[in-house]
Amino acid sequence: MKESLAVYAGTFDPLTVGHLWMIEQGAALFSDLMVAVGINPEKHCMFSVDERLEMLQRSANQLTNVRVSNFTNQFLIAYARSVGARFVLRGIRNESDYEYERVMRNLNGDLGPDITTVFLMPPREIAEVSSSMVKGLVGPEGWETVVKNYVPKPVFEKLKEVHCAKTK
Repeated sequence: MKESLAVYAGTFDPLTVGHLWMIEQGAALFSDLMVAVGINPEKHCMFSVDERLEMLQRSANQLTNVRVSNFTNQFLIAYARSVGARFVLRGIRNESDYEYERVMRNLNGDLGPDITTVFLMPPREIAEVSSSMVKGLVGPEGWETVVKNYVPKPVFEKLKEVHCAKTK
């Protein structure tokens, strides 16, 4: 694709292998990809914004056309426009994601008809992975063996660190 900037936004609390797959695909599709942590003050996150940014940077550091940022109190389309993006990248894992993303695409189209939403579907083996699922798996005996398959290594290390701190 010719010179093109896309934004891939999310809470990334925590970043999963599904998110990383989206980032890798976005980096291959677009000349530049801005991965943006959306900050929602109403949402209670496991990790701070700085921790999420650091885990994103460490997990995607081999992708030279990927930048990491954050935004707050802005519609995604307004943020995308502010960084000069022509595309918004979104993932669809299942039917409920499709319904939600279809509505959001239409709203985003009303707000920014000049910005195109691009949807990707992850491969079957990671399609069910979500941040909520990962957080729910942390804690019981043997959680590390399960969770390490669903998150990038820097995220797994941070999850172990946080879990150890809570259990002391």
